[in-house]
Amino acid sequence: MGITVVGLGPGSSQYLTREAWDILSSAAEVYLRTERHPAVSDLPQNVSLHGFDHYYQAEQDFESVYQKIAENLLQLGKDREVVYAVPGNPYVGESTVTLLLAQAEAADVPLRIVSGLSFVEPVLAAIKVDALDGLQIVDALPTAESLYPSLHADRPVLIGQIYNRLIAGEVKQSLSAIYPDEHPVFLVHKAGESNQVLERVPLYEIDRSEEIGHLTSLFVPALPSPATVPALAETVAVLRSPGGCPWDIEQTPQSMREGFLEEAYEVLDALDRNDIENLSEELGDMLYHIVMQAQMASEDGDFTLSDVIAGIDIKLRRRHPHVWGDWQVNDTAEVLRNWEMLKKQEKNTAVQASVLDGILKALPALPQSQKIQDRVAKVGFDWPEIEGIYEKVQEEVSELRAAQNAEERASELGDLLFVIVNLARRYGIEAESALREANGRFEKRFRLTESLARQRQLDFAEMSLDEMNELWEEAKERLAKAV
Repeated sequence: MGITVVGLGPGSSQYLTREAWDILSSAAEVYLRTERHPAVSDLPQNVSLHGFDHYYQAEQDFESVYQKIAENLLQLGKDREVVYAVPGNPYVGESTVTLLLAQAEAADVPLRIVSGLSFVEPVLAAIKVDALDGLQIVDALPTAESLYPSLHADRPVLIGQIYNRLIAGEVKQSLSAIYPDEHPVFLVHKAGESNQVLERVPLYEIDRSEEIGHLTSLFVPALPSPATVPALAETVAVLRSPGGCPWDIEQTPQSMREGFLEEAYEVLDALDRNDIENLSEELGDMLYHIVMQAQMASEDGDFTLSDVIAGIDIKLRRRHPHVWGDWQVNDTAEVLRNWEMLKKQEKNTAVQASVLDGILKALPALPQSQKIQDRVAKVGFDWPEIEGIYEKVQEEVSELRAAQNAEERASELGDLLFVIVNLARRYGIEAESALREANGRFEKRFRLTESLARQRQLDFAEMSLDEMNELWEEAKERLAKAV
């Protein structure tokens, strides 16, 4: 009783090991995960072959197929000696073998694995690549299912089991989250066989190949320049190391604070201007600051960059139970309510001294004001109708007009701004962004006004306000037409 799993190698019978051949030759029956393998036709004629290919048509997904095969084999192995042959090496990309390893002991079925040559070796020979040069080896199916595959783009990747053009297309779509469409890759068909085919194509063309079949693999070279978080972390670590950059070595978490804030505002500026190229650069500058802070914390033994990434990943999954769980939501408002509830549970703040606890003092005034008014509105401290806010705006304007000195005017102006922020909140407008956009509109109009004055050889210093306003209205009209 028991099961012996034998690897058939990556192609024809020339790749069978002597041990595998001896086992296959002495067996009366051999069970095959699939009969669609070049070595099958070369097996000894006296052996009765039983394939499991019918499960691929009968089941809804591959997991069900593999589970059915494993269950069948374990049942057979309870009563007799079973020889089970799989393509390549049983330990490389064979889900049925993984299941057998997990379930055989519980089923009280002895299990023996006879290794064989995998698809990796002949593919590496075809593309002339050393596997120890950082090669990553992955399966096409989980790669195809990933929206952002967990691959290190600074190192080469070998993807096995690209067995049809549909899978190739899904793999291409997944890889496009990391690699440019024009990135050169290699499709290797029937590696090591006399009819081996090697195609060098840009990534976006891999699903157009007519050669794709059950013996197709994809080799993706590393990107030409470092482009991953680990690569950036290494760069920052070198800058901070002895012999690195004196400036970087001298920095502390507090000394980097001002630069971090400046980079955040530069990101906002690129967003406001819809400057995509500059946004990419500014996000990179901000990412440097994040990695730098994590590096300094790691040197002090506080936390690592891995802790930072793991922490936010866990938090996002925990706070989205409607995505990674069985919660049901109907709209964004419900998502936000769940978020706040889960946040309170995490921080154990069910009992607060104030609903305003946790609002950062370092926030810019406008978003801080909006957060304060969001919080108090949630407990009912708000005008029932928006007209009440408009009336309050008029009241604050009147009080500002009546102010007697600079101190009173500053106080009343602050009250007016606070009420206007509440008005923005009721309309679902972010006050900070609205003011930024207004600043941008004013800047564009004023620059065009200056340009019109220069074109007409007019000096602003000598123009009346009415003359300036005339140019201003012309600039405003021109910009409106341009939109």
